[in-house]
Amino acid sequence: MEISTSNLKIRLLFILLLPPFLSFAQINGNYLLSGIVKDDNGQTLPGVSVKITGSTAGTISDTQGRFSIATNAKFPLHLVFSSIGFKPQEFVVNKPGSQLNIQLVTQSMIVNEVVVTASRQEERIMRSPVAIEKLDIRAIRNSPAPSFYDALENVKGVQMTTSSLTFKVPNTRGFNIPNNFRFMQMVDGVDMQAATLGVPLGNAIGPTELDIASVEITPGAASALYGMNAINGMANLITKNPFAYQGLSVYQRTGVNHVDGIDHSPSVLTETAVRYAKAFNHKWAFKINGSYMHGIDWISNSQQDQNPNYLPSANPAFPQLNGANNTAYDAWNRYGDDALAGSNLVSISGLTINGKANQTLRVARTGYYEKDLVDPEVKNIKADAELHFKPNEHTEITYSYRIGDMDGTFQRGNKIRLDGVIVQNHKLEVKGKNFKILSYISLENTGNSYNVKPLADNLDLYSGGSNSVWAAKYKTALVAQLNNGVDLATANNMARAAADASRVVPGTQAFNDLKNTIIGINNWDIKSSLIPDAPATGGAALVQKSRMYHVEGQWDLSKTVKIFDLLIGADARLYQIIPDGNNFVDFSRPIADRNKQLPDGSFGNDVYYKKVGAFAQGTKAFFDEKLKLVGSLRFDYNPYYDPKVTPRIAAVYSPVDNHNFRVTFQQGYRFPSLFEALSYVNNGRVKRVGSLSFIDQGLGYLENSYTQTSVINFNNAVAAAGNTDAAALANRNLLQVADLPKARPEKINSFEVGYKSVVLDNKVVIDWDAYSNIYNGFLGQVQVYVPKATTVGTDAAVLAMLDRNRDPAAATTTTAASAGQDRYRVYTNAKNDYHNYGSALGVTYNFYQKFSLAGNISFNKLVANKTDDIFVTGFNTPILSTNLSFGNREIVKNLGFNVIYKWQQGFLWESPLVTGNVPAIHTFDAQVSLRVPQYKANFKLGATDLLDRRYIQYAGGPTIGGLYYLAITLDGLLEK
Repeated sequence: MEISTSNLKIRLLFILLLPPFLSFAQINGNYLLSGIVKDDNGQTLPGVSVKITGSTAGTISDTQGRFSIATNAKFPLHLVFSSIGFKPQEFVVNKPGSQLNIQLVTQSMIVNEVVVTASRQEERIMRSPVAIEKLDIRAIRNSPAPSFYDALENVKGVQMTTSSLTFKVPNTRGFNIPNNFRFMQMVDGVDMQAATLGVPLGNAIGPTELDIASVEITPGAASALYGMNAINGMANLITKNPFAYQGLSVYQRTGVNHVDGIDHSPSVLTETAVRYAKAFNHKWAFKINGSYMHGIDWISNSQQDQNPNYLPSANPAFPQLNGANNTAYDAWNRYGDDALAGSNLVSISGLTINGKANQTLRVARTGYYEKDLVDPEVKNIKADAELHFKPNEHTEITYSYRIGDMDGTFQRGNKIRLDGVIVQNHKLEVKGKNFKILSYISLENTGNSYNVKPLADNLDLYSGGSNSVWAAKYKTALVAQLNNGVDLATANNMARAAADASRVVPGTQAFNDLKNTIIGINNWDIKSSLIPDAPATGGAALVQKSRMYHVEGQWDLSKTVKIFDLLIGADARLYQIIPDGNNFVDFSRPIADRNKQLPDGSFGNDVYYKKVGAFAQGTKAFFDEKLKLVGSLRFDYNPYYDPKVTPRIAAVYSPVDNHNFRVTFQQGYRFPSLFEALSYVNNGRVKRVGSLSFIDQGLGYLENSYTQTSVINFNNAVAAAGNTDAAALANRNLLQVADLPKARPEKINSFEVGYKSVVLDNKVVIDWDAYSNIYNGFLGQVQVYVPKATTVGTDAAVLAMLDRNRDPAAATTTTAASAGQDRYRVYTNAKNDYHNYGSALGVTYNFYQKFSLAGNISFNKLVANKTDDIFVTGFNTPILSTNLSFGNREIVKNLGFNVIYKWQQGFLWESPLVTGNVPAIHTFDAQVSLRVPQYKANFKLGATDLLDRRYIQYAGGPTIGGLYYLAITLDGLLEK
């Protein structure tokens, strides 16, 4: 029977005034359950999860410990109350009017924490079939990290790569790269990988600090359930449901970095976030979030030489050219001086040096430092809105919209400066008692972004002349100084100054004007550098636009099958690429026209890349649920490749409560990303191309090319022998034919064992895992040289590999000018298999009251192959790394602290852009937190890299130092 609105208000008021028991009111057929939750000391508990078993109904207690749920479920009802630091408790309500005293018991460790990412459905974390880590709200708040995303760096087994304040990418278990294709990031089920940029943007457009509910991280392959983008692992960011978390929240973080003043003067970092959520009649709810971050980015200004041991490109015959005098100096963070890649290297032949005639000197163009090309000021604006509707007890429909506008810098084959990148997501989701349907659209626009390397190249070319012109000026000045008896090192410096006389200088108006002009040109073609006196026409603009359409569904058939639990699902994805004529092109057009703009302003028809997949997962418990067996099988298809089947088999054995052993075998596949498959980057000297074989038609880099490494070794030998045709033909055996394979998906076979336990009266948690991975068809980049107008193996092809054709004086009576070569950087599969293995151990000990001591250590190792591959795979992972923390979330009432020491072993970083050693890292992070309940406020004073010990996380990356901050959170304002 319905009741009047006024009576309802009286009853609701009566309920709120009568804690600590549970009351019921019947509203439109629903029972309203209301009450209050307290701890074992009688204090009210905010943030307690309250759920009705077998229903979507649930809520979170407010800042005063109050809660209310509307339900029409039949009695008896099973209410589950859970909160971090307390033992989960289930209460049975048999009939309306039952009165329960809701009081939770303190528990040092949560042994019944629930996760959803490991198996795509809820399960106890202790009995997950694979390794999984979880950060919930309290763990995030107690972390000394300035944001929840930074806190991922402290998780067992996670290696963080920080490219910018706005751009952080986690990885697990090796083969790390800044634009990580192998580690998947999701927000509420939405893939955060930017399609054409090929980078995950989870922290750039993801949840605000106020809206994050938890983060679940699964290290290792997850392809059997999630498809082709998760062979190294995945992070699932779960946001707050507006039915459960209501009210107004405000967050303000203000900090300072660059306190040492080395790379930049001390700078203020500020971040502001607002969240508001409201529910109506337990049917409708909405939330809105917005945030703004602004600061001065970490700066990449490492000046290490990539030729520290005088490799072939660094003139080993002239030991006096060392250190700053090295004519082939190739700095980590300077561009346009790319000696190792050979794209900015000129060979000066016919020199008399130290009394020896007919010598060849290799000289790199001067280039420009990254700090002069990239504005360090960054901002990140993001907002999202979400509308929820519950048509009945078991169904919830959600629409959400998310938009982010970000700046920053990241590294793939080149350094990319992001400026005004806008990414948008539209999501529609329907969740029922045993099913879920999710669809979303992602839109990407790179705004005013640009590529740092062609910017540096073209600055040199526009103002300093082509390589040939520059080399002639350099040679004239060098010969004049050598003839005057000047030593080689001094003569080199004077010759460089003469050749650079017309070059624009950073900080001048001429430099800024030219830089802005080049950034505005969507064409990286700099081939005019090979033509004397030809005008430079290249630019550096990064113009990429794409759309991604995704739909998926899953259905729990356990109640239908009954013999075992069965979960099935399927998904489909379509990428739509809008050709820009520089990164992506319409391949149906002739090769000569692919980069040309049509009269309508387009560059041809849109390009499509698609895939579909389906999976089934069965779970069965035996021996009174002591043994759990899990098996899954996934099928994936992309029209460009053969269909792939991905299995996973796992067993979890729990002989006694809180001791859990697991073993898992799984396979994983990864289709090449958009950039790896379909890129066609018009970069003049080196054209970067995707892995699909049809792109090669008419170009010849798959079947008619030499590897870059062999060409460098060949040229060094020829230069040492006098740089003649005879010397070239005599050393032809040094040239290695690339013979690149037809591209196929990357495959991993992964075997994992693990153990989780809680011992010593719930005071100690032990979490250990070990793995062994074998990669087949590992995807990477190789640079190759295609001889023009001839085929590999011929004399003409050998002569075409000589780099002397860049010196206008190289052609003599004994050396003919060759036709030269075309250069390509190709995404392709490695010929070797790669085996890596490792282990991670985490231990947490609550040794006295609320004091906690925790630590984790990770070991990762790559097994060396007997033969070198066609490209460097780049394991890029330290063998050992560890975190140690000590803290107390409430050392006295409402006051807590935490300190973390992080150590990472030094390691070798290898990439097409920069290769070098990354030194060991030793840092301390610390925070003190204060809760002021009467004002619903939380204060957090903290620092990362407390002692300001500068470090880098990858070769070519920024130097990171101390960040000192104060964060204030007002939570639960305007609660119902």
